[in-house]
Amino acid sequence: MSVVSYEKDGRIARIALNRPEVMNAINDELPVQLAEAVARADSDPDIHVMVLSGNGPAFCAGYDLTFYAEGNGSGEVTQPMPWDPIKDYSFMWRNTQHFMSLWRAMKPVICKVHGFAVAGGSDIALCADLTIMSEDAQIGYMPARVWGCPTTAMWVYRLGAEKAKRMLFTGDKITGREAADMGLVLKAVPADQLDDVVEEMAARMATVPINQLAMQKMVINQAIEQTGMLQTQRLATIFDGITRHSPEGINFKKRSEEVGWRQAVAERDEGTWDWTANEELPKRNR
Repeated sequence: MSVVSYEKDGRIARIALNRPEVMNAINDELPVQLAEAVARADSDPDIHVMVLSGNGPAFCAGYDLTFYAEGNGSGEVTQPMPWDPIKDYSFMWRNTQHFMSLWRAMKPVICKVHGFAVAGGSDIALCADLTIMSEDAQIGYMPARVWGCPTTAMWVYRLGAEKAKRMLFTGDKITGREAADMGLVLKAVPADQLDDVVEEMAARMATVPINQLAMQKMVINQAIEQTGMLQTQRLATIFDGITRHSPEGINFKKRSEEVGWRQAVAERDEGTWDWTANEELPKRNR
């Protein structure tokens, strides 16, 4: 079954992450199929706007850690030492570029977030042109605590330096309401209004000629790209590989294999584990 679904609805292309049984967690196929769906909509002369969503209880819960942390995935996200940084970079850079297909598409993309858009899922959501969340949804990049660096670097482009640091120095999750107040996303609305608000925005944009939409998007994106986005993303992708092969990153991987990723993630997010010493933190240091 396709892990990304596609539907043409008049002038709107509806793209949905489609691994609901694991909250649309990212596996090897999902980034590829996402980029293919975006390219399909972008090349269709009838489509004016794309709406990206997630099927099931969440938009996207990040990378599938059963696949990548407990196991090792086909991309070998943690390699035996000495590790090959170019092999790692090539794997993650491909995924980053697949996510960035949302940004590079000529036509605008609205991302609709319910449930969670966390870790790698936040990378996807923040590459869209407009992101609208339900007020009770949560967004964050928890791997900033250990075992990750957001490769698209969209946090800083959406928030500015200080607020991006606030999020990535802690790895905290925030609600849609907080994300909207912070300026991370366009708006947050009550969960029962999310579909209607997104549909209203998509319908309004769909009345604009494609060339007008494309030109506005290109001008605005160019202003941001001129600041050095490509170089920042390359550095972030390199650092993402280093985080998984640092002593702390390797200890997180070992811990995931020993106790399962759910417990290892809880220890990471709650700050109860010393990843340098690979032991429980004393209560006074938490």
